[in-house]
Amino acid sequence: MPAAGAAAGSGTSRRPDPAPCLCAARAFRDFGDGFVAVLLAVYLTALGHSPFAVGAIATAALLGSSLTTLGIGLLGPPGAQRTLLLAASALMTATGIAYALSSDLGWLLLVAFVGTINPSAGNVSIFVPMEHALLAGSAVAARRTRLFAAYGLTGAFAASLGSLAAGLPEWLARFGWTQLDALRGMFLAYAGLGLAGGLCYWLVPAAATPASAYRSPAPGPSKAVVLRLAGLFSLDAFAGGFAVQSLLALWLFLKFDLSLAAAGGFFFASGLLAAASYPAAAWLAARIGLLRTMVYTHIPSSLCLIAAALVQELPSALALLLLRSALSQMDVPTRTSYVMAVVTPDERAAADSVPSVPRGLAAAVSPALAGALLAAGYWAAPLVVCGALKIAYDVLLLLTFGNLKPPEEIASK
Repeated sequence: MPAAGAAAGSGTSRRPDPAPCLCAARAFRDFGDGFVAVLLAVYLTALGHSPFAVGAIATAALLGSSLTTLGIGLLGPPGAQRTLLLAASALMTATGIAYALSSDLGWLLLVAFVGTINPSAGNVSIFVPMEHALLAGSAVAARRTRLFAAYGLTGAFAASLGSLAAGLPEWLARFGWTQLDALRGMFLAYAGLGLAGGLCYWLVPAAATPASAYRSPAPGPSKAVVLRLAGLFSLDAFAGGFAVQSLLALWLFLKFDLSLAAAGGFFFASGLLAAASYPAAAWLAARIGLLRTMVYTHIPSSLCLIAAALVQELPSALALLLLRSALSQMDVPTRTSYVMAVVTPDERAAADSVPSVPRGLAAAVSPALAGALLAAGYWAAPLVVCGALKIAYDVLLLLTFGNLKPPEEIASK
């Protein structure tokens, strides 16, 4: 077992705190991701593309993001985190402009692959390894989970507001806007949010963390742990790809003919529940442990997803999906904190980025499969498959890592 992050904060308390700038940047980014994830299916349909095309765009976006993330985590120059974050923000701006101006499927697929389109509205992007490493390097072990919970809470709340903003195209229609023009305008707004996030990254203190906490060529003493986690996280990512938010929105549009405004309201409520789960996860983890919090909340959320796929009434489906939202994100801050705790400090960025490749590859396959299932009329199948595979992941995670404790949980015994 590695030194398990025993130094997870030794000597770091005097460094400038990057957390406020990073949380603000994530708020801008997740607000944009929130409305893009809901509008993406509507926009592509308005352009004349099929449900399979929606899945293909999601696949291209997740695949490109995973490969870029690996390159940043393994090849990015030490000490250049602020420069790379600024470059990523510029890419977000370019992505929004490109989507607003184009309707060609081939071009949209290419931009999804090289850009920052996020069909999941979650914190899965090229920004993540740098932000996680900066945050972990600025916190002592006792504060780490709470810090990641606050960071996640900020993003989840912003994403929920973004989902609510997805109803703006219908509101703009009252003033003479066509649906397509309004949707293009939302992608231009997404581009503007990239600029706002870039300003936040510009304000990140240059000395917030040493270069060694940003990048490691590859996992070292913790290699076995990282590889096993990567395998399990890949299963979870593959499962999640069947129900990314863009496809879940498409499922609601196809099965229940939900309006865009109603979908925005639902995803707003869903996001608020997810946001509330972040501090709840930190509270629960302090009492039963990080790993148990991940598993014991994730399995019920998957059961809710399966049940929602099988009911025939819209209110029942929405209620089950909202209950799922209240539970499904509790593993996010705890999982990040757990990974940061069980590897050595110098391996944190690599531990965050190396698993992203198999995770990204796995997650990139399933949206296209889900799109094909929806196009063929098998509307319940993507959600049922997602829930069943996630339950299998949770069981395997507990069996594999049940005896590997973070240092703070060992010290508390």
